[in-house]
Amino acid sequence: MDYVDSKAVSGNGDSRFGPDDSPPDEYTTLLPNSLRRRTPDGGHDDEISGIAEPKPVLVEFWKLLQDAVPVIVAYMLQMSLQTVTVIVVGRSSPENLATSAFSLMFAMATGGIIALGGTTALDTLASSTFTGSVDKHAPGVLLQRAFFILGLYYIPVALVWTYSDPIFRALGQDPELSYQSSRFLTVLIPGGLGYIYFEVMKKYLQAQGIMRAGTYVLAITSPLNAGLCYLFCYTFKIGMLGAPIAASISYWVSFILLVLYSRFVDGSECWGGWSRSAFQNLGTFARLALLGILHIGTEWWAFEIVALVAGNLGRISLAAQSVIMTADQILNTIPFGLGVATSSRVGNKLGKRDARGVYYTAHMSALLSVSFGIIVLAILMGSRNHFAKIFNDDPRVVELTSKIMPFVALFQIADGINGSCGGTLRGMGRQHLGAAVNIISYYCFALPLGIYLAFHGWGLAGLWMGNCLALWCAGLLEWMIVSLTDWQEEVRKAFNRMDGCDSPEV
Repeated sequence: MDYVDSKAVSGNGDSRFGPDDSPPDEYTTLLPNSLRRRTPDGGHDDEISGIAEPKPVLVEFWKLLQDAVPVIVAYMLQMSLQTVTVIVVGRSSPENLATSAFSLMFAMATGGIIALGGTTALDTLASSTFTGSVDKHAPGVLLQRAFFILGLYYIPVALVWTYSDPIFRALGQDPELSYQSSRFLTVLIPGGLGYIYFEVMKKYLQAQGIMRAGTYVLAITSPLNAGLCYLFCYTFKIGMLGAPIAASISYWVSFILLVLYSRFVDGSECWGGWSRSAFQNLGTFARLALLGILHIGTEWWAFEIVALVAGNLGRISLAAQSVIMTADQILNTIPFGLGVATSSRVGNKLGKRDARGVYYTAHMSALLSVSFGIIVLAILMGSRNHFAKIFNDDPRVVELTSKIMPFVALFQIADGINGSCGGTLRGMGRQHLGAAVNIISYYCFALPLGIYLAFHGWGLAGLWMGNCLALWCAGLLEWMIVSLTDWQEEVRKAFNRMDGCDSPEV
């Protein structure tokens, strides 16, 4: 943890004071140290006393922006690994293109959700433990716990991938596609675990405020993956199965590079060696990880259902859907990355007992997401008549995409609110509320409405109108939950979740 001296702005609990005998200056607090609440590391937290730092709203907005940008870039690079794989494999034949795209979609909807959703338990526990626990090695224990629990969660996924051929056939998929996809997924099994462990390491470092490590690593492994994919598929003539081999190597190299970054660059102070404590209090971590999977998965699976339904609307609708989904997956990294940065800051501030600071973080994150959403909305609306030409020149695809794009543009603001407020909920350990909101918004309302409209004259536009309504419903509900939160109570809950910590008096 980085500390600043007495000349740093103290404010909402982000900073620590130096020795009491430091020379006073324009930033020196007017309240003596004896009257201020002490933090777990012996410092002082001014926010508990109601003393706010100068311009806390602008400070928090800027800090969130600084944290979010490298996280967003990292997730964009992660998405590029899959996109490049599909592009490289797709050059060999349309059948290989369909197989690789279908296989990676299924892989992300199963194993990928463990990586993205299960690791939210670290957003909740590791970030608050980093600033709140008297044991500086406690985040390292949580890291080991994550390896163990999420490794167990991956076992049934690996079994499903191994025996996916009969599963796909039972779902009505083409027999050849089912067989080839099963082969693809079986070869990808080692890489799936590497992807999960890479996400675990990334969240462990982000909990310590180290946001750029994942970006640095992916800047290396993203082009590495493209080169390996081409090498295995064409130079070594392995064919389509060279792609999952390349992806597996890339994910494990990413994980190893993050471990090396933590060991030799930044992040090693929280590692105290392998500990038996990692096998204690497993229930809390397992529960939060499972709820995180449901929180992220319920939204992800809803979009996959839309993709499956679109396949029944005809070739042109399916082509337009593919264009929109590819674009949306890239654009979704913006609210998701902001949500991850928000989770870490919310957890850090809860660990500092900084109730007002969490309030600022939650609402500034929502406002920042609205700003991002407005920018993306303007870009999509300005390019809607030409956007599809990036992927396909068929005038029918271009025209249909331009008709659907206003719905996609309109939900960018709502998607941002959903992502940022979802990050706040995960930072507080309230993944269950996010999952409940998604289930109500998508499965009880938007999907039935969208499917009905799709087959009653609206076509693909009906499906995306349903998604648009779902995201606005989910975003506003989650912001309402965040707005009604008792932040002092969340501080107490955060300490109750820590290993060996009692609820603080706040």
